[in-house]
Amino acid sequence: MSIKAVLFDLDGTLLDSALDFIAILQQMRSEHGLPYMEPQLIRQQVSAGANAMVELALEARPGTAQFDTLKEDFLQRYHAAPCVHSRLFDGLPELLEALEQRKISWGIATNKPERFVHPIIQALQLDQRAAVVLCPEQVEQPKPAPDMLLLACKQLGIFPHEAIYLGDDERDIVAAKAAGMPSLAVGYGYHGPDESPQNWGAEHYVKNTTQLASTLLALL
Repeated sequence: MSIKAVLFDLDGTLLDSALDFIAILQQMRSEHGLPYMEPQLIRQQVSAGANAMVELALEARPGTAQFDTLKEDFLQRYHAAPCVHSRLFDGLPELLEALEQRKISWGIATNKPERFVHPIIQALQLDQRAAVVLCPEQVEQPKPAPDMLLLACKQLGIFPHEAIYLGDDERDIVAAKAAGMPSLAVGYGYHGPDESPQNWGAEHYVKNTTQLASTLLALL
């Protein structure tokens, strides 16, 4: 395998964003008279998006006016402070530096809306380092469609088989396969207890970030 670029999903793969979501939702639960929730329960829903987190944490049913109001409140609070506790997963800063030292381009392809993504990567000082940053607003269809990954390759001037996509959700692996791009499933992300990332059909699987660095760098 000749890899010229490494593409990351954001939440649960590159960025540990769960603590910001948990803090906001716990505060909202308190305001609505709900008891403290085990943080791991919220953490498992992060990759499923705002709808799943609001439904679980605020006990609201999608399709109702209450749900829409709570979701908008949640998103406004997150937009106001999207990177208070969020940070790169342990070992990822060193991995990005290792890629840059090897002249391997790296980028982000995420279903997270760009109004949240750009303030976060600016706060983490990644905006001048990432070769590409793609969000759903820039393509016709988000993941699991391959549009984002194909656009990333076009912007980088490479073929899909010359990149590898890392993700913590099955739709990441589906998108990579549809794009003709090798993939790596990570086991340290925001999975539910019944999910098995090693069974998603990715070419590579790692359990933790230590394995990620050694596996990925070996592929280079």
